Amino acid sequence: MSHSHTLGLRQAQKQKTRQALLDAGLGLLEEQSLSSLGLREVTRVVGVAPAAFYRHFRDMADLGVALVEESLGSLHGMIRTVLAEQDGAEEVIDRSVDVVAGHVALHRAHVRFVARERHGGVRPVREAIAAELARFGDEVAGALTAQEESEGWSADDVRMLADLYVDHLVMTAAAFLEAAPGEESRIADTARRQLRLISLGRRHWSAG
Repeated sequence: MSHSHTLGLRQAQKQKTRQALLDAGLGLLEEQSLSSLGLREVTRVVGVAPAAFYRHFRDMADLGVALVEESLGSLHGMIRTVLAEQDGAEEVIDRSVDVVAGHVALHRAHVRFVARERHGGVRPVREAIAAELARFGDEVAGALTAQEESEGWSADDVRMLADLYVDHLVMTAAAFLEAAPGEESRIADTARRQLRLISLGRRHWSAG
């Protein structure tokens, strides 16, 4: 077996263990906050020694930051793609809500983690969530700037609108997460109406 092949197998095993630690942490966080989660709980689920944890993460906060990136990363591109489309506002709004609903349905544990830790007790994780949402705002602002409706708007006003959209999408995701069975359609309808209200205000906005 070649040296490069051995290194490749070792790297693949290392990545597999790292992902197993992330998955175990996320599963345990379904029932508790990160500040109360112990390193030994995570390694016990994976079946590795506690010392092995430090080959992948500096501490539990570092694992939490990695979970933030995993939780929010995929949503960025999807929303940015929707906003960049040249369809009418109604179609873009409908697709934005559908994307959020689909994301929550597929990644409930990730969404719950972000919702809980956004104002939680682990500072590096709070800061990582804030940074990801700020980057999300940058991406949305870039998409909005390219739209005709933003002609003549200042960069500050476009960013304000972008942050409004991001806050609304986060709020909508939390609502879907907490929805009782059968409530999803009502939440989606409310979210669309709220976004249409924002869109209407956008068309009539004049900076004072």
